[in-house]
Amino acid sequence: MNLNELKKKAAWAALDYIHPGTIIGVGTGTTIFYFIEALSTIKNLIYGAVSSSNSSTVLLKKKGIEVFNLKNFSSLNIYVDSADEINSRMQMIKGGGGALTREKIIAKIAKKFICIIDKTKKVDVLGKFPLPVEIIPMAFSYFLQEMVKIGGIPKYRKNFITDNGNIIIDVYNLSIKDPISMEKKINSLPGVVTVGLFASRSADIILIGKKNGIQTIKK
Repeated sequence: MNLNELKKKAAWAALDYIHPGTIIGVGTGTTIFYFIEALSTIKNLIYGAVSSSNSSTVLLKKKGIEVFNLKNFSSLNIYVDSADEINSRMQMIKGGGGALTREKIIAKIAKKFICIIDKTKKVDVLGKFPLPVEIIPMAFSYFLQEMVKIGGIPKYRKNFITDNGNIIIDVYNLSIKDPISMEKKINSLPGVVTVGLFASRSADIILIGKKNGIQTIKK
């Protein structure tokens, strides 16, 4: 069974947590594309969705699911997204797809955050996957310097502009043993929009697609 099939398993398992008459927060990425496909099969039971990225918005609309503007909501019942890495404390690295800022906003206002992943995304220590950070362009040189100070190897994500009009720096060579502290430290740097560490607001439920079924981890 290949990874795409495991992602699909996790995506469809998330439907068990969707209640009729709700608006669903929807993340970004290949696993989420499978979730949107699954969600479309019950679209008549929900009001619609709030999307974390332009790419997810396009797919949601294509599937006939109404998309609402996040600015009109201060809370959501549920948010479904994936992760690039997640540890045993349900803390994550996200932002491989570049939508980390909007993802973090939706995660913050969601009452329940469900993370759907394949088995390869579960790790003991975060950092093998490069840590994405969205910054405003004028902070480029300063931010690179600060990342080198903490032992990181920062690399500019070429030919990529976020949906917010900013740039992404991917920071390699980190072993993130205290994700909450690292999240606060990087977020405090001038010019940083947000860091792709979801530690202060971690997942509530993890659904892991495995060959023999779904592994569910709850707080």
